[in-house]
Amino acid sequence: MAAKKKTARGRKQDRARVAKGQDYEVRYEAEKTGRSVSAVKKAVKKVGNSRKRVEKRLAR
Repeated sequence: MAAKKKTARGRKQDRARVAKGQDYEVRYEAEKTGRSVSAVKKAVKKVGNSRKRVEKRLAR
């Protein structure tokens, strides 16, 4: 079976989301915003996994 070619669109869509189940993504967002890991997880639960909405929520 041939390997699928990765497109820029797929990677861009992936970067626009915060995967709450992926520890490294949650840690990255916590360090980036200066908030705790639990605060990031709560924000994802409250506003969804859109990175823009999560960052906006954490900026409060």
